Amino acid sequence: MSRSIQIAAAAYPTKLAGGALVLLTDDKLALSDRASALIGDAGRKAFEKAAEIESFKGKLNGVLSILAPAGLDLDRLIVVGVGPASEAAKRNAVTLGGVIGGALAKAKAATVLLDAPDGPLSAEQAADVALGAQLRFYNFDRYKTKKKDDELKPTTLKLTLAVADAAAAKKALPGRDAIAAGVILARDLVNEPPNVLDPPTFAARAKELKKVGVEVEVLGVKEMTKLGMGALLGVGQGSRKESQCVIMRWNGAKGASAQPVAFIGKGVTFDTGGVSLKPGGGMEDMKGDMAGAACVTGLMHALAARKAKVNAIGVIGVVENMPDGAAQRPGDIVTSLSGQTIEIINTDAEGRLVLADVLWYVQDRFKPKFMVNLATLTGACVVALGKEYAGLFSNDDELSDRLHKAGQATGDRVWRMPLAPEYDKLMDSRFADVKNSGGREAGAITAAQFLQRFVNKTPWAHLDIAGTAMGSPKTEISQGWSSGFGVRLLDRLVADHYEG
Repeated sequence: MSRSIQIAAAAYPTKLAGGALVLLTDDKLALSDRASALIGDAGRKAFEKAAEIESFKGKLNGVLSILAPAGLDLDRLIVVGVGPASEAAKRNAVTLGGVIGGALAKAKAATVLLDAPDGPLSAEQAADVALGAQLRFYNFDRYKTKKKDDELKPTTLKLTLAVADAAAAKKALPGRDAIAAGVILARDLVNEPPNVLDPPTFAARAKELKKVGVEVEVLGVKEMTKLGMGALLGVGQGSRKESQCVIMRWNGAKGASAQPVAFIGKGVTFDTGGVSLKPGGGMEDMKGDMAGAACVTGLMHALAARKAKVNAIGVIGVVENMPDGAAQRPGDIVTSLSGQTIEIINTDAEGRLVLADVLWYVQDRFKPKFMVNLATLTGACVVALGKEYAGLFSNDDELSDRLHKAGQATGDRVWRMPLAPEYDKLMDSRFADVKNSGGREAGAITAAQFLQRFVNKTPWAHLDIAGTAMGSPKTEISQGWSSGFGVRLLDRLVADHYEG
């Protein structure tokens, strides 16, 4: 990347340090006493004049940028609104960090005074600001060989977060760095072109997690054939690239034998639809059909890098769905690892076939406390929820509730959708135990009903992230095509409920 960020925490400054200075204000354009003392009368006058000219009102996440303010030894003075004190609950430190990062796009050095008019930010909030700034700075430009003059030389923003308890903030920062690295890893994987990130390459990228202490095991076609993963292998049989199943293990719990939590990801590195070929328009986006697997890989990195006190399993099924002469056909019947036979109605309903075998494998081998799978599974979920929420389907109310609350806290929001026997009947096949497509009606639900047949009684949740993981709306912390959706959500789930 041509632009990067280095973040440190420090005590409140007593004098201007040059570069850029970021202050916080409310809806009355008040500054904290500390901020007012730091910029003095000259700074206050520059702020008030600029606010009047720009009609700046201090609304939540509003930004006022003053270049070379008169009377101050600063490149720029930036004031960010936090809104009224009565609406403090609406403030989000990660979002604030993204807003600040966006305002400092061209700065080389900056100090952020994390002291609002109604009180200082805590050390944990400061760490969240750092996380938001890192995510805002993400840019995927490694394949651009022609760049603008100001992009030719890599530049780094040195960002200092001035906070009340600097020692505590310094202690909290590494954990947020780990989460940021996990999200960025997921984004990178989704953004990679499919001629670079094929199934074997994806497996090789996952093996790099050994550097942070993750144990990685890779099953190839030979091993999966021996196991009986006929559903997963059927999807990839038309590709020249060998399908993979990658098992990642982080053992961070005090007891090595503690029951693990498990995360499963769909990893279709490119989805043509197979013989049931997709329309050409927009097919290039199907390089992102492995976003579920990318999330799981990023999550495992985050958990290991911050040394989460949990035993976690991450398993991804990685395939390429191509319309070769050897590809599976509508009408084929395959035998899954569970022994259930599946009639192929549509070869473009392939992700659920991959997940069916991986889900069964995980619940049978690892006996986890719960399983959460993520998949860019259905366009029907995008029709239902758009790009703001991921679809949540679950057989367990407690797990569902915890996921919902983690989503509200992180901004990776989920919305629970129904599961019911009436929908399950739509997946019954005339010739096999189940078919892989129930038709257009309730498409996201019937896909979830299909998956539920492969989890037995294990508490389980399915997240359909088709609308949120790629091509998602730009936000204060995500400006690119890939959002890294799910990493922060699931890290929060683990941190809040499953670390011993």
